Amino acid sequence: MQKPTVIVSGKDGQLGKALQEVAGLNPQLNILFYSKAELNICNGAALQAVFKKHEPSFFINAAAYTAVDKAETDQENAYLINALAPGLIAEICSRYDASLIHISTDYVFDGKAVTPYEENSFTDPVNYYGFSKWKGESFALDNNLKTIILRTSWVYSEHGNNFVKTMLRLMEERKEINVVSDQFGSPTYAKDLANAILKIMTIDGVLNSTCASSVYGIYHFSNLGIISWYDFALAIKNFKGLDCRINPIGTAQFPTAAKRPAYSGLNKEKIQTVFNIELRRWESSLQESLNNL
Repeated sequence: MQKPTVIVSGKDGQLGKALQEVAGLNPQLNILFYSKAELNICNGAALQAVFKKHEPSFFINAAAYTAVDKAETDQENAYLINALAPGLIAEICSRYDASLIHISTDYVFDGKAVTPYEENSFTDPVNYYGFSKWKGESFALDNNLKTIILRTSWVYSEHGNNFVKTMLRLMEERKEINVVSDQFGSPTYAKDLANAILKIMTIDGVLNSTCASSVYGIYHFSNLGIISWYDFALAIKNFKGLDCRINPIGTAQFPTAAKRPAYSGLNKEKIQTVFNIELRRWESSLQESLNNL
C-alpha cells in the first residue's frame, strides 16, 4: 500500500525544522518539505504543480510572515502571506480532497481576557500581524471543509530567532536586562507542536477520510502553564545558571511598533480530548530545548 504523502511548506522555519526532526518517527507517512525558494505559497501555479505531482493527503502550512512589528508598515506582504496564501492553499487542497493543517496565533485575540481563550472566543486582533493571521484562518476554513487550524503562542526552538535564544545571548553579553512582566501567555516548544501535528495526521480515520467532519476546525496548542515574559526569562537564567540581573518592567516602558495582547492564555482542552494529545509543562519543554542548545 502506498504511503500517504504530506507536503510541508516553510521547512526552514522553527516548526518546519522541528517537523523534519520528528518525521522519522512516523515511517507510515511520506513527508516532503519545501522551503520558500522551492515553493512560493503565494503562487497558485507553483502550488498546483506540487499538488499535481504528489497528490498529497495533507498539506501543512508552516510558512508565515512572522515579523510582528514590521507588519505594521509592510501590510501588503503580511496580508499576502498570512491571509491570501492560506486561502489559496485551502482552495487547491479542496480540489485534491486533501486535508489542510494551518498554523495560526494567539495574536488573533485582544488580550483583555482574564481566563484562557477558547476556540470559539471572540477574536479582535490588536495589531496587523494578528489581523492578517485571523483573515488567513477565515479564508482557509471557507475554502476547504477539511481544514484544521492550530493556534499556538510564544514559539521557540533551537533554530531561528526566538525569545529563548535572544535571552541567552543578552544574558551572556550584559550584566542586567529588562524584560516585560505584564504580558502573559504560554510558551510553545516547536518540537512539541510538531509531534502533535504528526499525531493528528495518524489518528485512525483522519488520513483515510472516514473521520467525521467534526474533527476539522480550530484548535489551541501550547505547553501547559501561563506565565509572563519576565517569568520565562527568569527560568532561562536559572536553568542555565547565568549571572545576569533581570528587571521586570511594564509594557509602557518597552514601546514597540505593534501593540501586544496583555493576556493570551489558550484553553487546550479540545485538542486533548479530540486527538488524545498529552501536553507538557512549559518548564519541562524549556529544559529539553536548553539541553539541546
